[in-house]
Amino acid sequence: MYIDTGAMYRSVTLKALQQGIMDSLRHSPELVSSLLHDITIHFDGDHVFLDGCDVTAEIRENRVSREVSFISSLKPVRDRLREMQQELGRQRAVVMDGRDIGTVVFPDAELKIFLVADARERAKRRFAELLAKSKDSMELPSLDTLEEEIRSRDRDDAEREHAPLKKHAEAHEIDTTNLTIERQVDIVCDLARKKETGAG
Repeated sequence: MYIDTGAMYRSVTLKALQQGIMDSLRHSPELVSSLLHDITIHFDGDHVFLDGCDVTAEIRENRVSREVSFISSLKPVRDRLREMQQELGRQRAVVMDGRDIGTVVFPDAELKIFLVADARERAKRRFAELLAKSKDSMELPSLDTLEEEIRSRDRDDAEREHAPLKKHAEAHEIDTTNLTIERQVDIVCDLARKKETGAG
């Protein structure tokens, strides 16, 4: 089962935006506990459901992208989602994607991959994603804006107090800047096969 934990943090962020409490959270972060009390997040194939509603498209909107690092920095959010992620991992075999999986959520995972890419290339990928999902009337951010948002998010995530973004000593780092998605898949699958056979 594939689990995109970033989608989980985006879902909490979307809920905060929907309830109009983002400004209140900045002044009183402890209020985030009210969001987490009865929250449900589950996956069905490529779809993400927040409290029973399909939010797959909404959580990728730029308004969510701008706020997700702040929400992700809050300890009650990280604690609650870590519990949910570990429970998903106990239920079945998983491939889990996220910025603290190899260091915090599953530090003993059999195979840890640390993907990196140039910020400009990541901005281009993000722009292409937004373009593919945009409606005719939707105004898209510029590449420069997206690149700065990506750099800012990386800084925020690396410097946050709780579960900062960092590479596990046993993780295999792959620079995907100049790799096709097919080549990336080949590299990861090869590492997995080696791990399975005891060769790596």
